[in-house]
Amino acid sequence: MENPATPSTPVLLTERQAFIIQSFTDNYSDLLALDPSAWRGKFRKMSETPFAFYRGSAALFYADISQDNDPFLNEKTSRVWIQGDLHAQNFGTYMNGKGILIFDVNDFDEAYLAPFNWDVKRFCASLALIGYQKALSDAEIREIVAHGARSYARQIARFASGDDKNFALKLENTKGALLQVLYKARQLTRVGLLDMETDIVEGDRQFKSDKMISPIKDEALRKKIEAALLEYYNTIPNRKRRSKITYEIKDIALRRGLGIGSAGLKIYSILLEGETQALENDLIISMKMAMPSAASKYVHDEEAKNYFLSEGHRTSVSQRALQANADPFLGYTSLDGQSMFVTEISPYTADLDWGDINDLDDILEVVEYLGSCVAKIHCCSDDDSDQTLIDYSTEEAINEVLDGKEAEYVQYMTEFGEQYAAKVREDHRLFVDAFRNHLFPGV
Repeated sequence: MENPATPSTPVLLTERQAFIIQSFTDNYSDLLALDPSAWRGKFRKMSETPFAFYRGSAALFYADISQDNDPFLNEKTSRVWIQGDLHAQNFGTYMNGKGILIFDVNDFDEAYLAPFNWDVKRFCASLALIGYQKALSDAEIREIVAHGARSYARQIARFASGDDKNFALKLENTKGALLQVLYKARQLTRVGLLDMETDIVEGDRQFKSDKMISPIKDEALRKKIEAALLEYYNTIPNRKRRSKITYEIKDIALRRGLGIGSAGLKIYSILLEGETQALENDLIISMKMAMPSAASKYVHDEEAKNYFLSEGHRTSVSQRALQANADPFLGYTSLDGQSMFVTEISPYTADLDWGDINDLDDILEVVEYLGSCVAKIHCCSDDDSDQTLIDYSTEEAINEVLDGKEAEYVQYMTEFGEQYAAKVREDHRLFVDAFRNHLFPGV
């Protein structure tokens, strides 16, 4: 048996392994250099399962699928607002601007203008990976992926026909696992979030200091952040702006360790007064470094490229284009020359947890809902969405290529999901071998 590789023993890379390494260095070299320790932590999380690897390798996914000869793409369907990282764990709850708890797609950091099927393909492959992780049979996995694609196509048709204009998944029209997520969100409170994140000191709230969050003590940095917030306020649509007292700053902190996708990114939490001086309605907003969408490198659209003032602008414009009743605190700014986007840290966020969803019928029920959510973001925008890049009905454009071809579409997406998931499982093995043998520069 051969001896394991050591630093003095060259490791022979396969062509695919070299391609995987290159996808990370090409897209994330600046972030890798900024915080190698955070990326080592990210890579360890990605090493745990093929699905975890998939979540953290969107750039690799787009490098692959941008080469596809997709029969459902034309001039219009190649130019739709996409979420950009639409895997099966990027769904959860939020409280919309009308006070209604909604279950929907979340996380719009990677959003961009691109082929609609890039979202659907990423979603379908993730379903296949979840099925594999749950040790389901190949036939069951195919059924799950097909169900997701079919749900998407049928919801698109309903939107195109004028039905379901106000479609949303709520307490009133969900059941099973999704209803349980909404119930969980309903039990959350603003005070609960505030008590978890802050302490009351000398009659007012301030951020805790622990391994996750560090209050900003540097006065020069604090003043820069305050100036960035003044710039941010001007990016909130007039109709969404709250009273002046709401935005009064009480404390600022640096946050760390947020998920696979945030390695190396500066994220600041800002504690605001809220609508009154009562401590129970203080607000926390997040100011996060905005990076280029992983999809944007593979989209050759000069109009879109020139449209966005910054990556923070892209993120906020895209989220309003993708989400009905978007976060009223959504906006963007800059800090030390770096683009930032701003959102509220909502107290009412509960994510879909696949851990206890194992029965095939239960999985299919959830997937039915998720497919309709994907269709919704492609067709429904916030009232304050002022984007001018798309001047046609995306639901009509997508439905035109799917109408009468549902069976072919479902088969196409099912085959893609199954085949790409198999590739991801092999890529995961290659990634782990490259990581443990120190083949990623700087990590």
